[in-house]
Amino acid sequence: MAQDTLLQLDLAGIRKLKSGKVREVFDLGDRLLIVATDRISAFDCIMPNGIPRKGEVLTQISHFWFAQTQSFQPNHLVLSAEDPLPAELEPYAGQLAHRSMIVRKAKPLRIECVVRGYLAGSGWKEYRASQTVCGIKLPPGLKESSELPEPIFTPATKAESGHDENISFERASEIVGAETAARVRAASLKLYSFAREYARSRGIIIADTKFEFGFQHGQLVLIDEALTPDSSRFWPADQFQPGRSQPSFDKQFVRDYLETLDWNKTPPAPALPPEIVAKTGAKYLEAYQRLTGRTLAH
Repeated sequence: MAQDTLLQLDLAGIRKLKSGKVREVFDLGDRLLIVATDRISAFDCIMPNGIPRKGEVLTQISHFWFAQTQSFQPNHLVLSAEDPLPAELEPYAGQLAHRSMIVRKAKPLRIECVVRGYLAGSGWKEYRASQTVCGIKLPPGLKESSELPEPIFTPATKAESGHDENISFERASEIVGAETAARVRAASLKLYSFAREYARSRGIIIADTKFEFGFQHGQLVLIDEALTPDSSRFWPADQFQPGRSQPSFDKQFVRDYLETLDWNKTPPAPALPPEIVAKTGAKYLEAYQRLTGRTLAH
């Protein structure tokens, strides 16, 4: 296993609250420690080997966007990417470097806030069947990967396991309340529009993305990750061509490889060969470098 790859994490004396597909969440009293591992999942299965430095990329891109948007959208971060770790975490500095966020606790909303600016994935499938996406009527004649006339808010339910399920805005309003649904729709569209314009200037199309929000003392805050290749579709702008699927900055190489195997897409997942790991890792690093203009520090 590559030295830079972190797949599991336990911190002696610090209680782990949750182990997700990618992240480990630890309890620090009134705060949380969120650590992005290098695990990678595809078809809802976690691969036995990871992508070196992937967790660092996800965390540092989130830090970048939180800093870019905090003037108009409060978020849950306590410390910036440059701040030193609290004393109780210093013994684990090597494991946590570049891949950890310390955040205030929030009460998460029970919906995912998805914004789509282009026609892809499940949206493209629905459009072909009914000329709608999540029940929103769209113009005729759009192709796969077409840019939409304007970005649309298409919420989803949160699934503990398996796929999230697309829902209507009306259903989202029933789940979180009409006022909150309207607020997160406006916040999501504003965040996406800001990020899409910025990313386009760096040669990346953000085709769609997923936000999570929560409440802290009555204030609506952006939580979890923000605008990463795991929560968004990132496409290279110089290769964009409507009418087909697009090359991307995420798990594309992993999914394409797995599709060639005689595997039924249920656990246990097969190990990824070195060349697929290397190609995927390079794409994550390129996404970070293009967006920030910086090289990820060791």
